[in-house]
Amino acid sequence: MAADASFESKQDLRTDWTKAEVEALFALPFNDLLFRAHSLHRCYHQPNTVQLSTLLSIKTGACPEDCAYCPQSVRFETGLKKEPLMEVDAVLVAAQEAKDNGATRFCMGAAWRSPKDRDLDRVEAMVRGVKAMGLETCLTLGMLQPAQADRLADAGLDYYNHNLDTSPEYYGKIITTRTYEDRLDTLKNVRAAGVKVCSGGIVGMGETETDRAGLLHQLATLEVHPESVPINDLVQVGGTPLKGVAPLSPIEFVRTIAVARVLMPKSYVRLSAGRTTMSDETQALAFFAGANSIFYGEKLLTTSNPQNEKDRVLLKQLGIRTEGAAQPSHCG
Repeated sequence: MAADASFESKQDLRTDWTKAEVEALFALPFNDLLFRAHSLHRCYHQPNTVQLSTLLSIKTGACPEDCAYCPQSVRFETGLKKEPLMEVDAVLVAAQEAKDNGATRFCMGAAWRSPKDRDLDRVEAMVRGVKAMGLETCLTLGMLQPAQADRLADAGLDYYNHNLDTSPEYYGKIITTRTYEDRLDTLKNVRAAGVKVCSGGIVGMGETETDRAGLLHQLATLEVHPESVPINDLVQVGGTPLKGVAPLSPIEFVRTIAVARVLMPKSYVRLSAGRTTMSDETQALAFFAGANSIFYGEKLLTTSNPQNEKDRVLLKQLGIRTEGAAQPSHCG
């Protein structure tokens, strides 16, 4: 049995997926796809265990980028108030509160195209302070140069988030101020610095199923799979170009989660933005399909998130534990 498990793990952990293979997964009957995804999930992770992360905006608004989904872009009138980079002590207070509420990873996001070196001193102090609390640390600051990634790694950064957003083919309809290759370069710089990669995308932006397959194909064919893969369901904000786009159906959202789990069986798959409008049943299906991480708290950067108590009730109803990061089980 152990030999069989070892053989299975070698076959499952692939980075040579073809686009056609990914599209074929999306085309599977829904129950067949969920069975395959759930089986792999139980093989590589403790079942019924979800890792909790909390996300804090440490610098809000006035971003020069033109991401069509983002209320923080200076190009859109969304009513968002610009706020400067937070002081370190205030961030540490928020991190302690997150830890007290059960989070094991604390993510800090700044609305920058890329950080300036002069800002990194304060950000490094935030990372060191959060790390000293026993929390995993995560940052999302925009594009990073190799020397900047090295500085953050030296400060003790565990994860860096930089989403690919969508497929290369659909990308130009969502953002024009940085290229797809820019995003891939940041992921390479982070990986080279020894920091774990958190990278996923956003669905429900008017893309096709082929585009969702293209996004996951890009992630699953990186030299090393991202350790964390957030899947966001678009939160529509008034004033952004994507306000009014037809939403993605819950079934197609869960299908995307399941394909991500099949392609990247050892990664955390995080149920991220959009949970405020998801039914309990949709979230339960997403957990069954392989989601094993959620953002926990009342806000994701600038958009709302289910309150802690509502999450606790749902997870208890489903019998899902929150004992920290899930550990590999049978095939890891």
